[in-house]
Amino acid sequence: MRRCQQASACIESRPQLAAAVAAVREDFPLDLLQALLLAIVQGVTEFLPISSSAHLIVPAQILGWKDQGLAFDVSVHLGSLLAVLAVLRRDIGGMVRGTLLALRTRESNPAFRTAALVFVGSIPIVMVGLGLKDLVETSLRSALVIAVATIVFGILLGFADMRVKGQSGRELESLCLSDALWIGAAQCLALVPGTSRSGITMTAGLLLGLSRNACARFSFLLSIPSIAGAAALSSADLLDSPLPVDWSALAFGFAAAAVSAWACMHFFLAMVDRIGFIPFVIYRLVLGAALMLFVFL
Repeated sequence: MRRCQQASACIESRPQLAAAVAAVREDFPLDLLQALLLAIVQGVTEFLPISSSAHLIVPAQILGWKDQGLAFDVSVHLGSLLAVLAVLRRDIGGMVRGTLLALRTRESNPAFRTAALVFVGSIPIVMVGLGLKDLVETSLRSALVIAVATIVFGILLGFADMRVKGQSGRELESLCLSDALWIGAAQCLALVPGTSRSGITMTAGLLLGLSRNACARFSFLLSIPSIAGAAALSSADLLDSPLPVDWSALAFGFAAAAVSAWACMHFFLAMVDRIGFIPFVIYRLVLGAALMLFVFL
């Protein structure tokens, strides 16, 4: 949500737009509506390969919405985390049971292997994310960076999807540790706003020959430690913040993010094998071009 901090300067440079936004603010209490809309956008775009950064900056710059703050960041992250835990509850339950069984018998099993793959795939983002946290939150948060990343990584996703067109692809059980490490390293690129965490991990999976559904499922599994880590970091920062907390906005944000993310993941897993990634690629190209026009015009 820190992307919203760029909005005031953008609005002030357009007097007519600023006047219109000021008039709307006087007539309507927008805080809860803003929280609801931003949480829905976050929940949907967190798991689709279309970049949440690109979508969150648009309402912020057009409507001049204020930054919702760290507490809201935590609430929508927790809502998204609850959704992915609910959708993948069987996979996660199996991984927990498989890990406990492996520890007791000292023998590997498929569920334990999946848990190990998720663990190995999460190592790169933890190391790189902690090291580049300050850079990502300052220098890279611009509309131009988001527009370029949206287009470039959209084209890469399209190239990867065309490679597997008409092929069945490998399933999740065929992943090895080196595959997981490669997908995890690709996930680090998502620190650049506009890349899309789900988009780049699915791209890496496609390039490794995974089926579309296997790419999506492993991407969602990788999102669990990633989202949990982001929520933990934001919570740590929140403890040091003296700002008051708007509990109603947090409740709206949590619920909206959870429901929208849950619905989005169900739709995507059911449809991805049938529709592929090209519709999302086209959408990214159009969105990136629109952001480019907004930046330069």
